[in-house]
Amino acid sequence: MSTAELPIAKKAVQTAAIPKKQIDWIPLLLTPVLALAALPFISPSTWLTLTIAGLAMGMIIFVIASGLTLIFGLMDVLNFGHGLFIALGGYVAYSVLGVLSGWVAADSMLLNIGAIMVAIVAAMVVSGLVGWVFERVLVRRVYGLHLMQILITMGGMVVGEELIKVIWGAAQMPMAVPTTLLGSGEFLGVPFEKYRIFAVVIGLIVFAIMMLVLNRTKLGLLIRAGVQDAEMVESLGYRIKSLFVGVFVTGTALAGLGGVLWGLYQQGLTPQMGAGVNVLIFIVIIIGGLGSTGGSFIGAMLVGLLANYTGYLTPKVALVSNILLMVAILVWRPNGIYKVTNR
Repeated sequence: MSTAELPIAKKAVQTAAIPKKQIDWIPLLLTPVLALAALPFISPSTWLTLTIAGLAMGMIIFVIASGLTLIFGLMDVLNFGHGLFIALGGYVAYSVLGVLSGWVAADSMLLNIGAIMVAIVAAMVVSGLVGWVFERVLVRRVYGLHLMQILITMGGMVVGEELIKVIWGAAQMPMAVPTTLLGSGEFLGVPFEKYRIFAVVIGLIVFAIMMLVLNRTKLGLLIRAGVQDAEMVESLGYRIKSLFVGVFVTGTALAGLGGVLWGLYQQGLTPQMGAGVNVLIFIVIIIGGLGSTGGSFIGAMLVGLLANYTGYLTPKVALVSNILLMVAILVWRPNGIYKVTNR
């Protein structure tokens, strides 16, 4: 072999030595399989309505769970106080929408969506700032101590809920959906709720941004590398602790966004609304694989669809459908849909 051929041969060997990441396609089939499995038991028009409603509900659940998925998947922090930021986001949005009541009541989709977007930005900013304080005061002291994380974050949530009662009151508050997103529309003769379509769009945007940042940017690479070997990343001159604080703040900001969507979905707010969906969030995360963004997305879609199908066919089963789904997934894959390799 000539000297000129050596670099080419070496490059070929290095390329061959790097295995390509294999995509596990089977979990991607779960959502369509579940939808098709329900079709024989429901009339086509009703099935389509339930499917759209289920996917919309799944999107809202994913947005609510996405922040905790990010925090647990990248930081290995069990933040049982996640519900606080959901409730906080909902109440901040309530206040903003009250100030923009003219936009909310206007018969203009542009003004209506503008009001919601302003409320979303405000909710994410406030939730993110409170999340920063939460991490500095409570979470930073218990990194690596899961039991202490559960206890101290739950305590933080209880205190936060009481502060919400002090500021906004303990009574349930109505949260009005803007005029043009109220009611139902029709597509090919099939009715659908307008707000649910809006929620689907928001959920897809959040999912796309998360996957893009984590897998296609230098920031995502640094964060994932820091999870695997923090000392190595710090030796390269990067402040891994600052990156992790940014991850926590982003996760709590996403919880605030989820609180806005959930409050509009329920058309009402209570200080305990976040704690009420905490169980649902953890079910989705466990199904997804304890920190997998893609797994949580699929898990949320399955939870939303199954809740709608069983609620229509057998309402009593709908009360435990999420638990049954989680058990079935864990029997099939004990580590969840997509196992997080760093844990």
